[in-house]
Amino acid sequence: MTTFFAEAPRMNEKVTLIKGMICGYRVEDIEDPLMQKIRYLDKLVDELAKGKKMEKILRK
Repeated sequence: MTTFFAEAPRMNEKVTLIKGMICGYRVEDIEDPLMQKIRYLDKLVDELAKGKKMEKILRK
C-alpha cells in the first residue's frame, strides 16, 4: 500500500520544531515515523486554524 507521504515531496526539515499535544499524544514522542508525520500535519493545521503564526508553531 502506498501512502501519501511515500509519494509526496520531502517534509520540511523544520517539521521537528513542531511540539505539543495532538489527539492525546506529544508529537515529538511518537515512535512510528508515518504516524508522527501524520500528527505533525494535524498539529500544523490545527494551530494555523486557531490563527497562530508559523513562527509560534515552529518552536525552538
